Amino acid sequence: MSEKGTATNGDVAGSLTELAREGAGAVVLEGVSKSFRGPNGVKRVVDELSLSIRPGEFFSLLGPSGCGKTTTLRMIAGLERVDTGRILLSGVDATNLAAHARNVNTVFQNYALFPHLNVFDNVAYGLRRQHVHKEELRKRVLEALALVHMDAFAMHRSQQLSGGQQQRIALARAIVTRPTVLLLDEPLAALDLKLRESMQEELKRLQRELQLTFVFVTHDQAEAFAMSDRVAVMEGGALVQVGSPEELYLRPSTRFVTTFVGRANFIPASLVEGATTARPDDMASRQLSETADPNASLGAEPSIFVRPERLRLVIASAPGAVKGPSVRGVIVDRTFSGGLTTVRVKLREDAEVSVTCDSASTEARDARVGDAAVVTWEPGDATLLDR
Repeated sequence: MSEKGTATNGDVAGSLTELAREGAGAVVLEGVSKSFRGPNGVKRVVDELSLSIRPGEFFSLLGPSGCGKTTTLRMIAGLERVDTGRILLSGVDATNLAAHARNVNTVFQNYALFPHLNVFDNVAYGLRRQHVHKEELRKRVLEALALVHMDAFAMHRSQQLSGGQQQRIALARAIVTRPTVLLLDEPLAALDLKLRESMQEELKRLQRELQLTFVFVTHDQAEAFAMSDRVAVMEGGALVQVGSPEELYLRPSTRFVTTFVGRANFIPASLVEGATTARPDDMASRQLSETADPNASLGAEPSIFVRPERLRLVIASAPGAVKGPSVRGVIVDRTFSGGLTTVRVKLREDAEVSVTCDSASTEARDARVGDAAVVTWEPGDATLLDR
């Protein structure tokens, strides 16, 4: 790399850092689209996506495989060129900047460590490309290794490390150059459950300590919710909803979001007795339609969305305990799973609900398959989904 090129990259990095301090959005996408040509023609994988990620935010892109989240990450990194739209990094238009000229780093799922280098040299690689002085380089490498609790492994080869240790080294290599934004492409997918949960805590700790903007790609809702300040749900290349984990879980905007971010109950509105519930747009209380066809299929009529843990089970022999909106049915299954018990209640041939109870509760203990039951909830815990 020429001295002229190095100076230009440094100028860009300096501009991005300065703008980040001034409060500009860390990452802004404006109508970004991307298509690829395949055997069946051209397919648009990201469709006019617009979003703004705040400085110092842990932001996740969540969605099923093929929804465009990794392509979006690669466009932010400069590894893919956008077809239309703009990408701004801390207020600077980076749409046409080469990957090496952007002050972002990426951690990949396969770690991408150099097998012929030891841990120290793997972490030092980016600093050497920036021509950082030897003493400064050593200091920053050891600081980065200490941050991920791997300073005792500086002279080890990457092949001598476990998957979790390799992931820590990949993180150290990514943060040592002090990027404005750290991009993480499903970095925990190859780890076992226990190690994955441990690394989730480590990632969140690192993000807090460094006050970096993290953009994290995952298809795992629990993983996104455990770490993120905000989550963007993607479907078919489009942005469906952006919000805090609480907002997405309790007030999803579409049927896709309700089912993708957790277990969901859709209760036919025509079966609900004595109820008002909330509209998804303004949350105002609204009386359910009295003209809904009780013989209509579940997908053709308005329905009530409620999470299983927000429902309460009342055995039909105790009707005085029912307050507020409710539906009637027959218990068809009861599953004990430690502290929680799930009871399934059939409402009609094409409709049933799942109720999650504390296993020590009277409802869980008294539930018997074949018994008539009433399911009730608080109006504020339900959303009316129109046709």
